[in-house]
Amino acid sequence: MKKLIGRIVRTIGVTLAVIVAVLVLFWMRAEYHESETRQDAAPVTGRFIQADDVEIFVQEMGPADGPSIVFIHGTAAWSEFWRETMIPLASAGYRCIALDIPPFGFSEKPDSSSYGNKAQATRIVAVMDALGVSNSILIGHSFGGGATMEAALMIPNRIEALILLDIGGLNLNYQPARGEGETSALSAFMNTPLLRNPVLAATASNPLLTKTITATMVFDPNVVTPELKSMVRRPLVLKDATDTFGGWLAYVMTVQEVSLTSNPANYESLTMPALIIWGDNDTIIPLQEGEYLESILPNAELVVMKDVNHIPYLENNAKFVAIVMDFLSR
Repeated sequence: MKKLIGRIVRTIGVTLAVIVAVLVLFWMRAEYHESETRQDAAPVTGRFIQADDVEIFVQEMGPADGPSIVFIHGTAAWSEFWRETMIPLASAGYRCIALDIPPFGFSEKPDSSSYGNKAQATRIVAVMDALGVSNSILIGHSFGGGATMEAALMIPNRIEALILLDIGGLNLNYQPARGEGETSALSAFMNTPLLRNPVLAATASNPLLTKTITATMVFDPNVVTPELKSMVRRPLVLKDATDTFGGWLAYVMTVQEVSLTSNPANYESLTMPALIIWGDNDTIIPLQEGEYLESILPNAELVVMKDVNHIPYLENNAKFVAIVMDFLSR
């Protein structure tokens, strides 16, 4: 029995040593790979705009005097994700403005304590002000939905309409809170970079896993083309990309922010037309949340896209654009 226990202990020790070695290897690789400044790495198709506390990278299309549409992306995405959607809308006469919401894309990274909906919404409004946009339509996706809704609640008279895609991050008070012990353990791990960063370097920010991770968010894995993989990976070359992502993740996973979006009663003031688009197979944010959102917005309609998971505008852009065009025409 003692020999058996000894073998088990040695096996566990060797296994843990291998895991640690692999994590350290990926962390070292990330430190080497993440070396470029945002100014050098950003595509020439956009520009930087000072927005409150940070510089925001934006990409624009369409006539400067057209009705404005501001695009807010989701987790690990950036402004380039909207390009194929912006092209037909710009051709239809809309002024399209896509933002890189920190910490993603090429925008300046803020202090890790300012990733909440209020701070992000303040940046969205500041970009509108800097670009001379008095009124706009807002399109928000996934994690960007919280900032989108917060901005609409901050300046409802300046928002002509809302288009909301599989949105999250609202912190609505109907959602159950985490247990105290769970929160403490998670917070300790997420706020310790020496523990957190090697794990993220081997997983979330690992370029070798881009296809695997992205495929979990789409209905048809064939959507994850080499071009899409390249687009996802492009900001991963920025200096301290893994640590920056970890700081954001620590905030969203451990901080229970209270803001305008947290109170469902506030949504009664959003009387502008609202189009809610949801994938029927969303495995990230369930369709029930879209149905709930439709019930608390006074002038909302929900469109469910068939054979779509979490990213409607990438999974079936032609159908998505047709739905948006129909909504805007009305």
